[in-house]
Amino acid sequence: MIIRSRAPLRIGLAGGGTDVSPYSDQFGGAILNATISLFAYATIEPLHNGKIIIHAIDKNEKIELDADEELPIDGELVLAKGTYNRIVKDFSHKPLSFRLSTYVDAPAGSGLGTSSTLVVAIIGAFAEWLKLPLGEYDMARLAFDIERKDLAMAGGKQDQYAATFGGFNFMEFYKDDKVIVNPLRIKENYLNEMQLNMLLYYTGTSRLSSKIIEMQSGNITAKKPKSIEAMHKLKEQAVQMKEAILQGNLSEIGEILNFGWQFKKQTAEGISSAMIDEIYEAALDAGANGGKISGAGGGGFMFFYCPRHTRYSVLERLHKFGGEFRRFQFTDTGVTTWRAK
Repeated sequence: MIIRSRAPLRIGLAGGGTDVSPYSDQFGGAILNATISLFAYATIEPLHNGKIIIHAIDKNEKIELDADEELPIDGELVLAKGTYNRIVKDFSHKPLSFRLSTYVDAPAGSGLGTSSTLVVAIIGAFAEWLKLPLGEYDMARLAFDIERKDLAMAGGKQDQYAATFGGFNFMEFYKDDKVIVNPLRIKENYLNEMQLNMLLYYTGTSRLSSKIIEMQSGNITAKKPKSIEAMHKLKEQAVQMKEAILQGNLSEIGEILNFGWQFKKQTAEGISSAMIDEIYEAALDAGANGGKISGAGGGGFMFFYCPRHTRYSVLERLHKFGGEFRRFQFTDTGVTTWRAK
């Protein structure tokens, strides 16, 4: 018997960064994101030899350990180890023997929430195997606690909830890590038009998002007016984006993306770069009316909104930068688990 799990990656359409403490604790945050047809996968094969094998196929990393109640967090495959440690601590209360294989459709540091989505997928596989009573909020909160508290990895709260719930969601963030997920009911023709007009472009570079996030958090802690005001504007952007999409005012999407991009760059240094700026300006010159870097910034994926027939001229113009366009579809389901022989 093998147990499988799949969780979707996401693009953050508006409000990115307002889900990060201490901003969300002091002012409350709001984000609009959507899951796409790129995934993190996890497969568990139970073993009976007292061993644990963890294999990150996409990274070509593999380790074998003796089954124990707590695995060492030593820099190797820490997301998988940290998830296992919490599963044992909270649920099984005894060592487990298994082979865990993982794969993610996008590179780490690409801005699509890969780390958090992988944790959700691994939790999903354990939940299916051990029949754990975890609802969507439970699973997302557990993934958040593993990453942000157990492993002390800097970051926000949106990715875990996006991967668990799936679809288009307007998320609200409050103090004490309280999160409310509001699924959006969007007309099919609006979704089709957005999907046609939105281009996802991988710059070919990755970045360590934790450094940018730590800088953003530090600016809020230091009460720097420019950074705080920029965060306020990003929260406004999330509301603007929600209203535009629900009301079918899709021509406004690019303008709202551009509005947020200008303020996002003011929250911390390193979010953009000369290369990113050049790509962005080239896309606008070719007909896109807005876009942004996905995730914390500094590299990874960018996406652009290209109304009417401009997607084709944008595709042609960005070809010279040597990046890669990724085809995708919006997805309406979150983490999914199943069993196979």
